[in-house]
Amino acid sequence: MTEVLDINITKIERSKLKDISLENIPFGKYFTDHMLEADYENGEWKTVEIKPYQPLILDPSVSALHYGQSIFEGIKAFRQENGEAVIFRPYENLKRFNLSALRMSMPEIPEEIFIEGMRQLIEIDKSWIPAQADHSLYIRPFMFATDYMLGVKPSETYKFLIILSPVGPFHAAPMKIAVEEKYTRAAPGGVGFSKNAGNYGGSMLPATKAKEMGYDQVLWTDAFEHKWLQEVGMMNIGFVINNTFVTPMLEDTILKGVTRDSIVTILKDMGVKVEERKLNIDEVVEAYKNGTLTEIFGMGTAAVISNIKKLKYKDFVMNFDVNSFTISPKVKQALDEIRLGKAPDKHGWLFKV
Repeated sequence: MTEVLDINITKIERSKLKDISLENIPFGKYFTDHMLEADYENGEWKTVEIKPYQPLILDPSVSALHYGQSIFEGIKAFRQENGEAVIFRPYENLKRFNLSALRMSMPEIPEEIFIEGMRQLIEIDKSWIPAQADHSLYIRPFMFATDYMLGVKPSETYKFLIILSPVGPFHAAPMKIAVEEKYTRAAPGGVGFSKNAGNYGGSMLPATKAKEMGYDQVLWTDAFEHKWLQEVGMMNIGFVINNTFVTPMLEDTILKGVTRDSIVTILKDMGVKVEERKLNIDEVVEAYKNGTLTEIFGMGTAAVISNIKKLKYKDFVMNFDVNSFTISPKVKQALDEIRLGKAPDKHGWLFKV
C-alpha cells in the first residue's frame, strides 16, 4: 500500500469537459482539467502539486532539449460496469519508469508520488473516464531534465508530471507492416528497453519511409544481421505458429511491455502454448509458406492489440485474413473483461482509484 501523500491541490473553476464529447474521441488530442507536477532539487523530490492543466515555462537552455534526458510511461484507467474507476497494473509501469530513469542517469521517482499522486489526480478528474467500448483514460507520467545550462552531463534538477487524456481506439484498422533492414531501433548495451524520448524520435524516419511505400509501420530487426525480430513500431509483437504463441524474448533491445506480459499470462491461463525466444524473420517466412503461421499482432498500452494483415520482407509479401484470427480476439476480450470488471481479477492487476 502507498502512503497518503500530502499534495497541494488547486482545482479549476469550470471543467473543459462541458465542451467535449467523449464518444469516438481521437487518441491523445484532448487533456483533462488537471495535472500533477513535482520537482527534484538538491537530491530530493519536493513541491508535489495538482493544479489546472497549463503550459510550462522553460528556459531555452533547459537540459532535456539539448541532451535528451527525458522518459515517460503509458498507462490506462477504465470505468468498470459498476461505475468504479480502476488503473491497470500501475506498479509495473512504476518499475519500468525507474528502470528507464536509472539507464538515463536520472533520479528514481518514489512510489508515493507516482502511484498515490496518480490516484489523487484521477480521483479529481475521474468524470473524464469514457464509458464507451474500447475507450479509456490514458495516463502519461513523464520526467525530464531541467538544468538551465549547456554541458553534457546528467542534470541536477528534474521535473516529473502526470497528464491525463481520454482516448478511443488507437489503431482501428488492421496494419500493414514492412520489415526494416536498414535502420536500427536498438542494439545490445543501448537504451532499447527504456521508454526514453530518443527511441521514439529515432523511429520516425523509418516509419515515414514505410508510409511512403504504403505501409503503416516497420518491424524492427537486430542491428547486426537485420534478421532477428524485436518490436513492431513501438509495440511488442507476437506470432501464432503451429498453434503456439511465439514472441521475441526480452533482451535489452526490447521494451518489457505490460500489455505483452498480460497477454502472455492470459494465454497461458487459456491453455495456449507460449514460447518467448529469439525469432528470426526467415522462420516467419517459412511458417507462412508452409501454412503454419496463422496470426500476427502487435501488443501495447495504446492499441492493446493491433492485428497485422500484411507483412513485407524484401520483395516477399505475406497477406493474412484477420477475420480468421481466433487467438487475438479471444485474448483481447479476456483482457477487456478483466479491466471492466466482467471477469475476476485473479492476478491482482487492477488498482482502484
